[in-house]
Amino acid sequence: MLLKWRRNRAAQMRGRANSADSSANGGAGHGASLASRTIIDLRNVVKVYETPAGPFTALKGIDLAVERGEFLAVVGKSGSGKSTLINMFTGIDHPTDGEVIVANTPIRHLNEGQMAEWRGQTMGIIFQFFQLLPTLSVIENVMIPMDLAGKYGLSERVARAMFLLEQMGMADDASKFPAVLSAGEAQRAAIARALANDPPILVADEPTGNLDTRNAEIVFDLFGSLAAAGKTIVMVTHDDELARLVQRTVIIADGLIVEEVRR
Repeated sequence: MLLKWRRNRAAQMRGRANSADSSANGGAGHGASLASRTIIDLRNVVKVYETPAGPFTALKGIDLAVERGEFLAVVGKSGSGKSTLINMFTGIDHPTDGEVIVANTPIRHLNEGQMAEWRGQTMGIIFQFFQLLPTLSVIENVMIPMDLAGKYGLSERVARAMFLLEQMGMADDASKFPAVLSAGEAQRAAIARALANDPPILVADEPTGNLDTRNAEIVFDLFGSLAAAGKTIVMVTHDDELARLVQRTVIIADGLIVEEVRR
């Protein structure tokens, strides 16, 4: 399945390349076209934390643009700044300096209420340790983002949650509680929850770190299908093999982007 996705993605990217060549021949409109395709735009982003030992600079002037429909891997050692980077454009944290524009919104200027509303509409976040609420069933966990955002009526929420769980191969587990799920099942339930409000962007923090090889491939294949359908996927990973399968890999070290590989 991974091989099939790679072939489909290669064909898609050849089409994009041809489109880009046509735009380039169009002259002045090319820059505007590039801007319109950018959905995540970090401009000279700096993040400094105050610690008992003094200021610690976690990000040192990061510039990063992610296109709509792109599948991007962020790779780096522990402490390199990967999690801080994704916290900047998910709105979980704010930069000390620089600008973060996501889906045409300069998010560092949003207040707490505006940020919560914006995130509910724009961003699906898949956490490394799943973060499913243990006292709620799987389907109730998937419905939480819809409840918080006030999207869909109650019957629509149930129907949409079941649809997403079916896509993840989890429909038969809808009434179960997280404690009885395997790691792979819990991760698929977390992906369904991240998709609840149909956000244009999915951010996954070490999504395969707690999974065996088989379940890691299943989850990665799901991401590939979502990217092929037009979702923007940003995946933080330690898995170099998975990172080599995506369209672009950004390598971070000591708070800086030190290498970028396009395929």
